[in-house]
Amino acid sequence: MNREENGLLEKRKAEETLRVRGLAYVVVVIMTSIGILIAVNQLFQLRIASFMPVASGYYFYILASFLSITFLLYPGRDKDKNRIPWYDWMLFFICIVTCLFFGANAYRILTEGWEFTGPPSAIIGSFIMWILALEGVRRTTGNILFLIAGVFSFYPLYGHFLPSVLYGAPFTLTQAACQHAMGGISIIGIPVRVFSNLIIGFIIFGVALVSSGGGKFFMDFAMSILGSTRGGAAKVSVISSAFMASLSGSVISNIITTGSMTIPAMKRTGYEAKYAGAIEACASTGGVIMPPIMGAAAFLIASFMNVSYANVMLAAFFPASLYYITLLLQVDDHAAKAGIGGMPREELPDFWDTMKKGWFYILSLLLLIFLLVYIRIESWAPFYTIIFLFACAMIRKSTRYTWKKFVDFLFESAKLLGQIAGIMVGIGLIIGALSFTGVANSFSRELVILAGNNYFLLLIFGAITSFVLGIGMTVTACYVFLAIILVPALVKVGLHPMACHLFVLYWGVLSFITPPVAIGSMTAATLAGSDPWATGWLSMKLGSAKYIVPFFFVLNPALIMVGPLWIVLVAIISAIIGCIFLAASLEGWLYCYGKVSLSLRVPLFVAGLSFMLARWYSMAIGGIIICLFIVVTIYYQHPIQRGE
Repeated sequence: MNREENGLLEKRKAEETLRVRGLAYVVVVIMTSIGILIAVNQLFQLRIASFMPVASGYYFYILASFLSITFLLYPGRDKDKNRIPWYDWMLFFICIVTCLFFGANAYRILTEGWEFTGPPSAIIGSFIMWILALEGVRRTTGNILFLIAGVFSFYPLYGHFLPSVLYGAPFTLTQAACQHAMGGISIIGIPVRVFSNLIIGFIIFGVALVSSGGGKFFMDFAMSILGSTRGGAAKVSVISSAFMASLSGSVISNIITTGSMTIPAMKRTGYEAKYAGAIEACASTGGVIMPPIMGAAAFLIASFMNVSYANVMLAAFFPASLYYITLLLQVDDHAAKAGIGGMPREELPDFWDTMKKGWFYILSLLLLIFLLVYIRIESWAPFYTIIFLFACAMIRKSTRYTWKKFVDFLFESAKLLGQIAGIMVGIGLIIGALSFTGVANSFSRELVILAGNNYFLLLIFGAITSFVLGIGMTVTACYVFLAIILVPALVKVGLHPMACHLFVLYWGVLSFITPPVAIGSMTAATLAGSDPWATGWLSMKLGSAKYIVPFFFVLNPALIMVGPLWIVLVAIISAIIGCIFLAASLEGWLYCYGKVSLSLRVPLFVAGLSFMLARWYSMAIGGIIICLFIVVTIYYQHPIQRGE
């Protein structure tokens, strides 16, 4: 990393910590430490100081630790971004007191039915909790999700006035508040439960990996392997961004962090500014769908389907790999066509030296996967891996944790934990309102009737809805909303449940690279100094597999590892062949052939889609098209240009 790039990262870090400093910084770190200890105590059943609350009480204590710090970390107004006003401190303390009250009375809430008829103190606390949840989601995600959560959270008050499928059971304002705050399907419903039981450990692991030097290692690792190859700088961007975005689950922060290094490198080796920005945007966006971590939505898939997270990882791995294979092939084809070489060997790190310094980062990922897939200890796995990572990091002076570095690690964890806690309570309000009014089930049933059991029509409707919601909502919120409303309808018409959940997730992510919003592409364009619109349209082209693959794995579940082994293997081989032809058609360059004319790119595109679908009839169609392509090539005596 050069001095200019390092300065950019330091400036960004300084801006993030400008609001939270001094006493606030200490308080945030302390609250985060308490929250982590509460989680460890509950998940490992340690009974520290005989403290072992019932499950619902544990969720309230987690919100006391992490929802409270959102009011210190995230400003309520733009004018407060450099300071913490008195009312933010007040919200911080009110949140702690309210959550502690509900946590301490969790057993009484369960046994005495407070969500139906609670004492006055519980009713007042319920209204306060409702307000805190809405303000938390507003601060962490912005006004759009806040408005959506607000409108839906009040649905029990007006749902009975709506016609037909939108009709919901009536509730008074007090009843709605009590159900939201103390019921088990709203604020402390599925999102907060998954956050408390699973996500906390994985978030901390991702931060630990980066803070100990893992980000630099994965960058150096990719550069040592691919940096000198044709279009090496772009390939490094794809691989390193895939690693980092998968661990962080955050598209924008990954673009800013890795893009500040990869985009200048791509431009130096000959890539246009818009191409460099588009590659980084597509690579970072794909991390949300790539195991092992993928972000919060993947854990929610496991919860909704009542399967292990290892099942979600297994199903998600090959579709995500198809996306990245296609992206890498497009990068390589473009480099071959444009004559873009690799990075100078003398500027690249040595592979063995890189491995010697950072072998334990790869080993920690393998350990995490082993604990998840083979040992199947999902809640414990990230914590065991963190212990291993910390122990290895302490061996070398360059990666060793000092007291300051450890405190910074806790603060970085706090920013993510606070943000996700704010998002989860907002999503919980939406789920709660749709669930206890009964609208969720009736709506999905009516969708099936409206579509006339036509699964293709439902998929098109789902893709459009996912994309539109993804524009204004976080990926997690978009997924959860459609997992309740749309996925049951897709499953009812006979589609595979896991494929349906992943379909919604894929299309919810696409708004990051699709104009008119394309916030990921716009962010990357800013770093690249390119035209935002041109970068956005190019991102669509480079990320085209993400638009296509979801339809294919819904139509052919073998692509998500469902079915007999030999059928899955045939599907994998066929899909990879399809990636080659799809990339060639998009970039106009085919291996062992050379430049492809525009007229021949169309049949290559169709052949690519046919092979990627990986059905017997589609593979036959693709094979016929390629045979005709070869015949036409020989007939016109096209000069064969061997790929380098």
